[in-house]
Amino acid sequence: MAKSPETEHPIKSFGWAAYDTSGVLSPFNFSRRATGENDVQFKVLYCGICHSDLHMLKNEWGNSKYPIVPGHEIVGVVTEVGSNVEKVKIGDKVGVGVLVGSCQKCENCTNDLEQYCPSHIATYSTTYYDGTTTYGGYSNLMVTDQHFVVRWPENLPAEAAPLLCAGITTYSPLKYFGLDKPGLNIGVVGLGGLGHMAVKFAKAFGCKVTVISTSVNKKDEAIERLGADSFLLSRDPEQLQAAASTLDGIIDTVSADHPILPLLNILKPHGKLVVVGAPPKPLELPVFPIIMGRKIVGGSIIGGMKETQEMLDFAAKHNIIPDVEIVAMDYVNTALERLLKSDVKYRFALDVGETLKAD
Repeated sequence: MAKSPETEHPIKSFGWAAYDTSGVLSPFNFSRRATGENDVQFKVLYCGICHSDLHMLKNEWGNSKYPIVPGHEIVGVVTEVGSNVEKVKIGDKVGVGVLVGSCQKCENCTNDLEQYCPSHIATYSTTYYDGTTTYGGYSNLMVTDQHFVVRWPENLPAEAAPLLCAGITTYSPLKYFGLDKPGLNIGVVGLGGLGHMAVKFAKAFGCKVTVISTSVNKKDEAIERLGADSFLLSRDPEQLQAAASTLDGIIDTVSADHPILPLLNILKPHGKLVVVGAPPKPLELPVFPIIMGRKIVGGSIIGGMKETQEMLDFAAKHNIIPDVEIVAMDYVNTALERLLKSDVKYRFALDVGETLKAD
């Protein structure tokens, strides 16, 4: 007989979980594995609410395993370490992002690209090596293999947890596609959790940044609050025409259906459009603007563990912190409703350490 989530492991744990596609969360008692020789156990302090949590809670990608304890932007303080752990010690602040496992043997893993390992294990709603379901950071504690734990820089506040997904998801493609060079003109489509981080990183790299949005209300935010150099209203044909062939690269963070053609037209020849948002339906890809300008349409997800640590250290050095609205654990369902309406600037962070109480 299969054990219940509450009894399958020795360490009692609690969090908030969704039990079906309604996506509504409620208190949930479950258990974590004992701290193994390569494991780090930590008390969760903050956990960001990512747009992908919404997709997973409602099974919009078709791969959710219920009950789901979401959360993959997690910062906490170490409470116990296994005998082989040298990376961190008790009392250190640490982070865990989207991954908690990979084969560590394939070509991707040996090149520090664990996120592209065919057998990578996500932080929640997937099956771990021991056959049990992974549960994320909307919970009181985590037990994670040290390879998938990053050191949290001293001068970064713990509530900057969204760096572990929104941060690395925009940092990695800027670096990989060579869009991190001073003086380049970079476009950022969408000004949400991912988009505002793309702006901050691109500016820190010395790029000129144009925010591209369907909402004219985002203009003041983009320029005055986030330091973008210019703003482009994507619904205005005249503005789009005036901006034709001006951008070296574009990071497209939008997770809703939207046209690609206007974005390809504002790229210079040899320009790169990198998709990091995840719209539910396939995008239409017009071929002529790509072949007539030798343009590239690419994609990217998060980063490997080495690059994630590099990103955190860069953020600490340049004081790059996500704009977060800190909320209590029992506010989580309201926060998710507001996120669905884009009613947050620009990321929610759950104050798990102070507000998550056992049922």
